[in-house]
Amino acid sequence: MEGNNKKGYAWAISAGLNAALAAVSAKLITPQIVRYGLVILFNATMWGCYVNSLKALSSLQATVTNFAANFLSSGLAGYFLFQEPLSFQACLTVVCRCPAHCSWFIRT
Repeated sequence: MEGNNKKGYAWAISAGLNAALAAVSAKLITPQIVRYGLVILFNATMWGCYVNSLKALSSLQATVTNFAANFLSSGLAGYFLFQEPLSFQACLTVVCRCPAHCSWFIRT
């Protein structure tokens, strides 16, 4: 069961990263047909990964992990690719609050 959970988390993280890639491609790609194609491709891949994560995890675990991966990767993409500011409060929230809310994720 433990190996199945690891695969579930990998699928959920992949789903979050694909969702962020869909958003980045929508902002970066100039030709509209390519832009729409990539957004559809990344979103379809994201849903496939998310469904696979639901097979191994509870819906809460899959959703929180997917959201966290999407949130963090979108924030980092905005910072590095689009020079969007990251506030100190946002960084502090990720560092201090995520481990408290995701204690089920870290098993000893």
